[in-house]
Amino acid sequence: MPQPLRLCLLFAALAAAAAAQTKVEITYPAGLARAPLHGRVFFYVARPQPPGAPAPPRYFRFRPDQPRFEIGDQIGSQQFFGKGVRDWKPGQPVVFDASVYGYPLTSLSRLPPGDYTVQALFNRYIAFHRADGHTLWLPPERGDGQNMQRKPGNLYSLPQRIHFDPRAPGVLRIALTQKIPPIPPPPDTRWIKHVRIQSALLTKFWGQPIFLRATVVLPPGFNSHPNARYPLMLEENHFTPDLVRAFDRIKPEWVAGKLPKFLWVDINHANPYYDDSYAVNSANLGPYGDAIMHELIPAVEKRFRGIGQGWARVDYGCSTGGWEALADQVFYPGYFNGTWASSPDPVDFHYFQIVDIYHDANAYWLSGPWSNVPRPDQRNPDGSIVQTMARANHRELVLGTKGRSADQWDIWQGVFSPVGPDGYPAEVIDPLTGDINKSVVAYWHQHYDLSAILKRDWPTLGPKLEGKLHFAVGDGDTYFLNNAVHLLQKQLDATRNPHSDATFQYGPGMPHCYTGGPSEYTMQQNSADWAQRVIPQMVDHMLATAPHGADVTSWRY
Repeated sequence: MPQPLRLCLLFAALAAAAAAQTKVEITYPAGLARAPLHGRVFFYVARPQPPGAPAPPRYFRFRPDQPRFEIGDQIGSQQFFGKGVRDWKPGQPVVFDASVYGYPLTSLSRLPPGDYTVQALFNRYIAFHRADGHTLWLPPERGDGQNMQRKPGNLYSLPQRIHFDPRAPGVLRIALTQKIPPIPPPPDTRWIKHVRIQSALLTKFWGQPIFLRATVVLPPGFNSHPNARYPLMLEENHFTPDLVRAFDRIKPEWVAGKLPKFLWVDINHANPYYDDSYAVNSANLGPYGDAIMHELIPAVEKRFRGIGQGWARVDYGCSTGGWEALADQVFYPGYFNGTWASSPDPVDFHYFQIVDIYHDANAYWLSGPWSNVPRPDQRNPDGSIVQTMARANHRELVLGTKGRSADQWDIWQGVFSPVGPDGYPAEVIDPLTGDINKSVVAYWHQHYDLSAILKRDWPTLGPKLEGKLHFAVGDGDTYFLNNAVHLLQKQLDATRNPHSDATFQYGPGMPHCYTGGPSEYTMQQNSADWAQRVIPQMVDHMLATAPHGADVTSWRY
């Protein structure tokens, strides 16, 4: 057969196959939106749980009746596809076919024939006219912590059961008929209070009102000791609208006065890119560090009689919060009098999880002369791999392009990267291929590699950080975060004038979020043990370093 004819027949066969693939069309009725919509549409596919099958991984509440809740990093994730839309009008179908990118399967054409439960959701974007002149389309934060499944105003469909065959002709039509309602703010209680302020700094940067929130646990005797002034214990964390469950874990000790008396403050700084800003100033997110330190915390201290001085503030957190606790102590060294960082996100970018972004060419693969080996992203304590770098980043690509997944890898890029030419964060890792952009890496190194910054600025930072740096991490950390902590310790151990007195504790075989101590696994599981062990250390350090004339008595009743 002549080669041109062979190619023609091949292209004709491919075209016929493409035409035969099932399509999905998603629409919404006019009554659910007043104007055309901008954002991202998702199509979810869930397999039913077979009778007698083993329980799914503990990370999932297996709910095949609601596939939109069953997407995640781990092996138990269900299937979904994502597609961006602009000026989407009522009744206008958004078409999902074999060309739309998906996770874990990358194409609808790879979905095997079978019985499934399907669902659709729309994540709304709005325009932000930023102070740097860029107009960006991003999901607003509406009390949901960038959880699009809870975001007020988002649309979704009721789940339906279907038989699906990607090789059969036909169109599956799904209508988004439901709108997620507003989220009521958490109520104040005797012990727990909530603060919400509009940030002038962030409002100016984003071109519209931006709010910061804090949850405050009051010490016992707060009302009966009106002249007391209190130190502040800042908890860095992901979006946590309330502290009821966390407080309940240590409530007996707290209420009985068995713990030192603090203002326990958890801050919420969800933003258009993530549930958390990393509590630093950045080119893409704006001056969140300054807004937290100079607007939110002073407002809390003024309302709840905080001492309001650097010697009377300490900072702690795990994971993202651990990185923030160290970053804020480094970037605002006089603002805090100690940081307790557990399992911090990468503090040395020679180990950005498992990748050396300075020397590796690709984040997804170890490349050999004949084949590639996938890099791991997550592991169990026994060493078994539950996620790869490529798979984790490809899931975020389905969640949103241009850094808009509202998930982990994209927020690192959003915080650490310069602004790209289109106004969105400059890509440090190509989301499809894993190739590393070394010019963006250079920016990361200068601005956010905490180990590099400590080394560069130690002559001025070192004296301000004596007695203030404390680290704990499991040597079986789920995300390989222990590797960067070891590098940081090696560097700090080599410091002179002054020699660093930072403390490090490693839990053999312990996963994320190990916080130290002989009996502790994570702060969440053993909050009372952590509080009884660490909070007295915080107080002892504050009392030992309080300036002459400082109030070290009114709060110690």
